Formats: sequence, structure tokens, C-alpha cells
Amino acid sequence: MAFSAHKDAEQVREFESDETTLEKQASQLAQWIRESKHFVAFTGAGISTSAGIPDFRGPQGVWTLRAKGEYPKGGTSTLSAVPTKGHMALVEMEKAGLLKFLISQNCDGLHRRSGFPPEKLAELHGNSNLDRCIKCGKEYLRDFHTRNHSNHVHEHRTVRKCPACDDWLHDTIINFSESLPEKPLRNGFLNSRQSDLHLVIGSSLTVSPACRMPQETSTSGGKLVIINLQKTPLDPLADLRIFAKVDTFIEKVMKHLKLQIPEWTLRRWVQISMKDENTLQIAGLEPDGTPASILSQVELLNTGEKLQKEPFEFHLKSPEKKFKLRFYFMGNYNEPSIDFEVNFENGKNESRLRFELKLSKNNWDVFVEK
Repeated sequence: MAFSAHKDAEQVREFESDETTLEKQASQLAQWIRESKHFVAFTGAGISTSAGIPDFRGPQGVWTLRAKGEYPKGGTSTLSAVPTKGHMALVEMEKAGLLKFLISQNCDGLHRRSGFPPEKLAELHGNSNLDRCIKCGKEYLRDFHTRNHSNHVHEHRTVRKCPACDDWLHDTIINFSESLPEKPLRNGFLNSRQSDLHLVIGSSLTVSPACRMPQETSTSGGKLVIINLQKTPLDPLADLRIFAKVDTFIEKVMKHLKLQIPEWTLRRWVQISMKDENTLQIAGLEPDGTPASILSQVELLNTGEKLQKEPFEFHLKSPEKKFKLRFYFMGNYNEPSIDFEVNFENGKNESRLRFELKLSKNNWDVFVEK
């Protein structure tokens, strides 16, 4: 909110170190990452600015402008934003076994969309694409924003119900003065205390209790590294203080680690199953089994029948085993539809597919996972 904007020009001011200094710092950080036993990263809005999403307290930040009675101009929707080099570098460091846990203050959903394992991720302030059932705890990932904007700021009930228990679903966004979710909060502090190296990326470190997590690492004897263009309250504790744009500096670190930053790939998982001999069911999901709303329409080409909302269930007039299906996605990345044939004559009654799309190619690759 505007009241949380930086109060003076010195707080808003951005700094950037010279190339020689940044190269030396990148080499040092890479060495510490290689030597670390429990490396933790902590991200703020600064990791997403190169994706076109404005930050909050920078010179053109959302809260900075609102404090002046102005509003940000343009920007990219978080639904169509592409994970940045910073996001993808963290994915690669986790795959390489270097990064053990990721804490984020961001609710733009880009870490989860980047492919970072959700079980190693604490989204402290929620995820704008995630619904949660308060009653049974079930979560549902969406390719749309879950927030009901007609609600009061502290009212989180959506217009959807939980298929598992029929209770109302709630968005997961954390607004000012609201308590952080227990599990991410607990895991964030636990990993911060265990960490021997804590890397802060693009955060002003002014929002509590999140900002206390990097401090926990420093207090416990671990190294604290901060990458941010503006000064932060934790700068005096930093073992390495880096003034640089996130993507530019992370590229240097990855070169010293001899790791490639992967191109982002949009991945979608679809489960096709025979609910009974006359019911064909299609559902989106995440690798960990979290239900995911990723399809706008599904067409059964055998009959020409098209379903335009979940649940996608085709009620067959007679038992069938071979199906031709057309999948239509949400279109946030202008992704094309795709046709696929499934055959259950081998005795199986379900099939899980993984669709992969590189935006540079704009055509799907399909993998049958089971």
C-alpha cells in the first residue's frame, strides 16, 4: 500500500556498481554457493521486473507512485509474464543440487510456473493463481487469477467450491495486516536457521516478518548476500552487498558456476481417464497431483461434442476405447490447441500426458508419462 512506500529520496535512490566490482562479486558468490551445505534464496519483486511486472518501492514502483497520487503505466499481466533469467537460474541451481530452499515474497506465481519444485518453495504472501480449501486443505492451481475483486480487501472467499468437500474455496493472497500462512512461514524460518548461505534477490527487506528470515541466517552464523539496487535495512549484516540488476548479475554467477540458464518451457499436465465404461474424464494437474485449471475447452472429435467448463466429462452413449481429443488451453501465451489420440484397448483406464511448449517454437511436444 502507499503508506509502505519509502519516505525519502535516499531510500528510493538506486545504485549500480561498476563492471569490475560486479565480476569480482560474482566470482565470490559462486565460490560460496559451491561450498555451501544449505544454500537458501529469498526473492522480492525485483526478480520479476525484467518480466514487465513493476516492483513496489523502486522509483517507478507501485507504492512509490501511489504515494504521489499516480499509478503505474502499462506493465505485463502476471498471467502472461515469462519467468526471467533470475527465475530460471534458481531452477537450474536447485536441479544441480546447490539450492536447497527458496523463499519468496512474490504472489505473481512465476516461481511455480518456472518449474521450481513446490515442496522446496515457501510463497509467504500467497499465489494469485492458487485456490485453497480452508476446510480440507486441498489446493487448486489456476491459469487465471483466483481473487474475487468484488470482495472486501480482507474477504478471500471465491465463487468456486471445493470438489473434494463442497466447501467454499479461498484465494491465497496475503494483504497488509493479515497473518502469513503457517506452513510457508514455518518452513521459511526453519530453512533460514539451517542456512549457511542466504541470498536475497530484489527485496527492500522492509516487510515483516518475512524480512527477518535472512537476518536469522546471519544471526545463526551463516553468510548473508543481498542483491538489490536500493539500500536495505539489513545491509550492515551483509557479507556481500551487490548493487546490480538481477538478471545481469545472475548471468555472471551462473558462468562462474559453469551452469547454463535454461530457456523457459511452458509445461502442462493432463490426465485422461475412464471414470466408468461410459464416462471419459479429462483434468489438468500439476506433477505433485495438485489439480490445475489449464484448459478452456476440450473437444471429443469422435462426436464433435465440445465442453467449455470443468469438470470435463464426456458421457458416452456406448462403451468406447479409442478417442480423438482436441485440447484448448487458456491462451495466456497464445498457446495453440493440440489434437491427441488415446487408446484404452490395452486394458488401461487412464493416461497422463505432459505438454511442453517453447515460445520460440510455438508448437507442443507431447510426452506420455503413464
